[in-house]
Amino acid sequence: MELANFQEKIQALEASEDLIGLGRDASELRQEFEDFMIEAERVEQVKRLEAADQGTSYDEFDYSPVKEAFFDVYKAFQEKRKKQVELKSALENENLKQKKALVERLKDVIENEEKIGTAFNAYKEIHENWKKVGDIPRDKREALQKEYSRLLEIFFYNIKIYKELKDHDYKRNQQLKEALLFKLKQLRTANLPVREAEASLRSLQDEWEEIGPVQNEEWESLKNEYWETVRGVYEKFNEHYEQQRVVLKENIDAKKALIEKLIAVNETLVNVSSAKEWEQKTKDVLGLQEAWKKIGFGSRKENELVYQEFRKHCDVFFQAKKEFSKDIESKFKDVADKKRKLIEEAKALSNSQEWKSTSEKLIQLQKRWKESGNAGHRFENKLWSEFRGACNVFFEAKEAHFKGQDEANASNLTAKNELISEVQNWEVPSDKQAAITALRAFQNKFNELGQVPMKDKNAVYQNFKKAIDDKYAALKLEGQEKENILFKAKLDNLESSPDRARLFQGEKNEIRKQIDTLTKEIMLLENNLGFFAKSKGADALRADVDKKVKHAQERIQQLKQKLKLIPNE
Repeated sequence: MELANFQEKIQALEASEDLIGLGRDASELRQEFEDFMIEAERVEQVKRLEAADQGTSYDEFDYSPVKEAFFDVYKAFQEKRKKQVELKSALENENLKQKKALVERLKDVIENEEKIGTAFNAYKEIHENWKKVGDIPRDKREALQKEYSRLLEIFFYNIKIYKELKDHDYKRNQQLKEALLFKLKQLRTANLPVREAEASLRSLQDEWEEIGPVQNEEWESLKNEYWETVRGVYEKFNEHYEQQRVVLKENIDAKKALIEKLIAVNETLVNVSSAKEWEQKTKDVLGLQEAWKKIGFGSRKENELVYQEFRKHCDVFFQAKKEFSKDIESKFKDVADKKRKLIEEAKALSNSQEWKSTSEKLIQLQKRWKESGNAGHRFENKLWSEFRGACNVFFEAKEAHFKGQDEANASNLTAKNELISEVQNWEVPSDKQAAITALRAFQNKFNELGQVPMKDKNAVYQNFKKAIDDKYAALKLEGQEKENILFKAKLDNLESSPDRARLFQGEKNEIRKQIDTLTKEIMLLENNLGFFAKSKGADALRADVDKKVKHAQERIQQLKQKLKLIPNE
């Protein structure tokens, strides 16, 4: 694509009236433009480097005005689209309020209106208004539509509208509903864009509600088949979005893998000392850039971040290559200047008493020192001596500070060991509630005692945990009471652990895994219901499946309550 075409295309997109559906087009155009710029700038860099190698001059083309013009229009597009999305969201939320109000009004008619004529007129007005109200948020659509359909069903049965219709009307309505079901089933298997399919589903659902009633004996079967088909269509939509998320994540992971490879290349540059080695490294980086172009998009937010990260490390490489061509002594001087700045940072931190954060900062400074390279014989030893001296001032002060805490830690260890002995010798009372209160008091006292020597942390924690666990075991708890009390006791024990943050997170992950397994089990059971024929044997199987689904749902609620009890670390 020519460079001018990018500007024309983004301007055309920005000039469109409906920008909501053009977000992906704009993102793809931006990606193509950025890839084009990478290639163009790379070519300019190569030309400049070749000219430098040949001893000639080369005026590198400045693409900054081109990029600025493109991104000005792109930013305008994004701002206009954001306003349209916000407006659409506001309209959908307002429509949601209106439809909820119509549902409440229909409930009132069903519960309070005794005159059939008045009730029927009210229904007609409600239904006409329902059709006039526009789209509502997609995640609320199915539930609200289902509630509205349920109320309509109650309404028609309550006023006995079916008695006032002729048999051929019932049959005609049944034919219309069966024809609509056929369209719904086709929609489930049709290869349509998701947005188009969602619009078709909404239209068919509105059409379903407009069709009159059918014979009572046919209604349950039709209704169940309808909702099963609608549910299947929604599952298709969800599968599409889930697959899309998987592909986007895979693309992001692939790009991050390239960044890691690029970082690995850059980390070796400190040891590159010949033009031949630089040539090979350049081929490696250009190969990574070509591989980047072949990877598809990721999610909008992550895609931009990983691109900036990739571009940043590309710039690091080519800047390092540019500097390599300079005089080696100039390189040593640059390294020395960097290390002098690190020395100043180390000196500024040397008198700090923020032991943990400053230690981390100094370790990072030491890491940066190693990454800075060698400053040559003229500077390196002297600079290192000065840098090490500044670091030693802090670390010697830190050592002296923590040395004074040893006695306090030893005293805390003695107190915790005494508490463990007290728990071990404690007789469990017959009153379970009193026993649990006492055990929690032991737990709180243990947590309130201060730190112990590092080498004793795990041992004293494990000894206390075993003593507490033994006492809980002696309570002989049963059923849900046992599960709840032991879970709370487990959390108290984890709170006492020196590794509590990791243990709490592990507990959360395990519970979420159980919830996910139960959710998938429910989905599988509900899907299997659609394969049961209507017979006595099938009814028994359906009842058994419903029982299993209910049990799994109750278990999920119990697990969610446990999840709320785990503190955030």
